[in-house]
Amino acid sequence: MKPLLLALAPFALLAPMFAQAPSGAQDQKDWVQLFNGKNLDGWKPKITGYAFGDNFGNTFRVEDGLLKVSYDKYDQFNSRFGHIFYKDKFSHYIIAVEYRFTGDQAKGGPAWAFRNSGIMIHCQRPETIGKDQDFPISIEVQLLGGNGKDARTNANVCTPGTNLVMDGSLVTKHCINSTSKTFHGDQWVRVEAVVHGDSVVRHVVNGETVLTYEMPQIGGGSVTNFDPAAKPDGLLLNEGYISLQSESHPIEFRKVELLNLVGCIDPKAKNFKSYYVKADNSACKY
Repeated sequence: MKPLLLALAPFALLAPMFAQAPSGAQDQKDWVQLFNGKNLDGWKPKITGYAFGDNFGNTFRVEDGLLKVSYDKYDQFNSRFGHIFYKDKFSHYIIAVEYRFTGDQAKGGPAWAFRNSGIMIHCQRPETIGKDQDFPISIEVQLLGGNGKDARTNANVCTPGTNLVMDGSLVTKHCINSTSKTFHGDQWVRVEAVVHGDSVVRHVVNGETVLTYEMPQIGGGSVTNFDPAAKPDGLLLNEGYISLQSESHPIEFRKVELLNLVGCIDPKAKNFKSYYVKADNSACKY
């Protein structure tokens, strides 16, 4: 299947996000806390070399109200890339995390994974990930930290088993840098991905848009040991699962929250929201 390249007016699609909305309940954003601050309810890990659900080394854990990715029980990292998946899939939404890197990288972790993690969006169904598969077929919103001296942009995009479109052209390069500043040290950073199905995706760092692209789709490389049936190249990704990475550097999350952009768009309904961008009027309540 050839990649689908359509003429889009992406910023027109984003207009509802920026329009002057009326005050009142219809404009109050109903953020859902995907991480409850107590345990990993709703989440399930997949670590390379292990079955889905096997949390090797207690890699993903909750301590002091934080979701932590830790490697104190690893002797060597040994390419055991991991991801923890939320139970539901979404199509049009904003996913936001507040994170910080801590401590030292796990022994044997690749140099490029220093202060490197990610939010994986539009992920394949985790049950279809091969036991020895390194990354889910998905779009990665990179979470990156600086080394204290060199510039390193944050919220870049990487494409394990996927491609995307920028400025009307198909992009097959694996990673594309954003325009963000560098975040050195162990400071807390908020990163959001504004996802409009298979049309437009924006990366936002501390309130500033740093990257925009369109038409996320299956294709390309940078993923190994996958089931070919899970990779129909050229298929646009209009929905999928969300996961957080473990790539060998300890990271903590104090917040993981989601704003669903699908819902009732009838202004007469009690649960109408002005920020919805996709209609599901079956959910309307009068």
